[in-house]
Amino acid sequence: MYDFKIETADKTVMYRDLLSAVDGLTTGEPDSVANMANVAALIWETLPDLNWAGFYRNVDGELVLGPFQGRPACIRIPFGTGVCGAAAATQEVQRVEDVHAFPGHIACDAASVSELVVPIVRDGKLIAVLDLDSPNPSQFTEEDEAGCVAVCDLLAKIL
Repeated sequence: MYDFKIETADKTVMYRDLLSAVDGLTTGEPDSVANMANVAALIWETLPDLNWAGFYRNVDGELVLGPFQGRPACIRIPFGTGVCGAAAATQEVQRVEDVHAFPGHIACDAASVSELVVPIVRDGKLIAVLDLDSPNPSQFTEEDEAGCVAVCDLLAKIL
């Protein structure tokens, strides 16, 4: 049984401990879906004020829903569409303070207000994106972005 108690008061410590927990959960496990499922659950339990945390996988040039925590979600997202599709098309992090102001935003959950999407790339090829949604405007900071990029860099080596 895994029981990670990651303190959230100090974001630097939180992301350091989250990265360590992700490494511990995924080391030696070759199955990408199992690893994404555990990481989505760990992020869901750790990061405050989320209403969705999970992955979209690159399947033949389209984002397809992967393991997640939260309400049911859009199953397929074309590259270039919405926040996740923008991250997939550009292979750049998308940190959006108000998704309702984002051109082409896909409202899978009307409660979502801010979003952070981090591409997971290995050898120049998109593997997946990590998608985090919050009902709060401007929920995600530069520190959240850096912490999630570090998690995704680790995942890029094993997925």
